[in-house]
Amino acid sequence: MTSPTPTGPPTGPPTGPPTGPPTGPPTVEELETQELRLVLPHFTYEDAWALGTLLVDLARERQAPVAIDITRGGQQLFHAALPGSTPDNDAWIARKRRVVERYGCSSFLVGTRFRAKGTTFEESSRLDPDVYAAHGGAFPIAVRGAGVIGTVVVSGLPQAADHALVVEALERFV
Repeated sequence: MTSPTPTGPPTGPPTGPPTGPPTGPPTVEELETQELRLVLPHFTYEDAWALGTLLVDLARERQAPVAIDITRGGQQLFHAALPGSTPDNDAWIARKRRVVERYGCSSFLVGTRFRAKGTTFEESSRLDPDVYAAHGGAFPIAVRGAGVIGTVVVSGLPQAADHALVVEALERFV
């Protein structure tokens, strides 16, 4: 009598090379490269609307429970809260946006730089964590010749996914 053939996924180590994109969080260098690549020629009120609605469309396709915010020069130009988001997402937006405003780069890059040094933003920045959050999801709106003029922020997913959604939208927008 033979033993039954096992059903379900294999239990041994994978055979062959990995087949997908690299896993794990992005490196400091990868995040810096994104920011260099995603500099805009201009950013108008109409651009804020187009980028914001693009983010809403992407989030709806994925049924992502996020809030989205775009500011320029301290003025909120776009805000949307999708089903499943909460007032806490707006608080996270404000905290992540402040990190971009203070450091001039994405909130995910700031947190990743601290982690690369073997510490955390909360331990080493000397900034109030109730006011600043170096978690992914806030990205600088940089305009060629002008520098950082605003922010685009997503909150509601894990930090890497918040960041990736913003980057995907900016890549399509550019």
